[in-house]
Amino acid sequence: MDAYSQMIVDAVALVKNAVVKIDVYKKVGGKLRSAGSGSGFIFSSDGMIFTNCHVVNGAEKIMVSLLNENEIEATLIGKDPDTDLAILKIYSEGYSVAKLGDAETLQIGQLVIAIGNPLGYQHTVTTGVVSALGRTLRSQNGMLVDNVIQSDAALNPGNSGGPMITTDGEAVGVNTAIIQGAQGLSFSVDINTAKEVASQLINNGKVFKAYLGFQLQEVDLIPKVKHHYHLANDKGLFVVSLEENSPASRSQVVAGDIIVSFNGKPVQSLHQLFKELTKKEILTLVDISVIRHAEMLNVSISPVAKAA
Repeated sequence: MDAYSQMIVDAVALVKNAVVKIDVYKKVGGKLRSAGSGSGFIFSSDGMIFTNCHVVNGAEKIMVSLLNENEIEATLIGKDPDTDLAILKIYSEGYSVAKLGDAETLQIGQLVIAIGNPLGYQHTVTTGVVSALGRTLRSQNGMLVDNVIQSDAALNPGNSGGPMITTDGEAVGVNTAIIQGAQGLSFSVDINTAKEVASQLINNGKVFKAYLGFQLQEVDLIPKVKHHYHLANDKGLFVVSLEENSPASRSQVVAGDIIVSFNGKPVQSLHQLFKELTKKEILTLVDISVIRHAEMLNVSISPVAKAA
């Protein structure tokens, strides 16, 4: 076998026993009926599973199938529509646990592998490369999901909730969406964001995240600008657009600005911004520094709590 194929085979072997098929049932006419399926993967030794919120939304019964064909009823621990993530738990044996990687080490062009159950075909493997990092994607409930990984690994209905892994077999994303009508555009929620969401769902049953209303993209800073303003950042957050009637739209930030600090701290990744927005004390007037046409401006914004 050639080295490229062997690398993929080895990576899949490390994770495949952690990947599960999820079948959802809802009541129709007083009887439980099949209402779709998706994917997920086990990330803790006590049977915690990552999947997508839209996979299990409205489910009255959730069944999880392991690779060894054992089928177990799962408990919904919590879900967060804003990041399209949900956490399930099973009480069973016969599975392995996916190793969670660090999405901040990903590079554009890096080979990634998606595992899932598209259209019910269990444990389907596709490959691709990281096309872009730090994207913002509009989720199915209309909210903006930050820190999304874009790749060209083929995803299909049923892949939702499965892992995006590296050639080291580490999960770096939760596969979440394709753009209908487009080819080669697939998206996964960054695993670092997923870890934060999981921690809040497991501990609190819900996720707190303040809302700004920016659509952002991580970009490299021009070295001349970085040195002129003595910035610690190598990157900043480029403002693609602003949501109407949002804190962003009421601030002095405009599309085309590059955010380089937030709440007095340098910010160069969407994950860093996400972590700041999960602190309840952030609901106050916050200072932001932006680069606009090579000029540094200091403005302010008032994050608001998202409606439950």
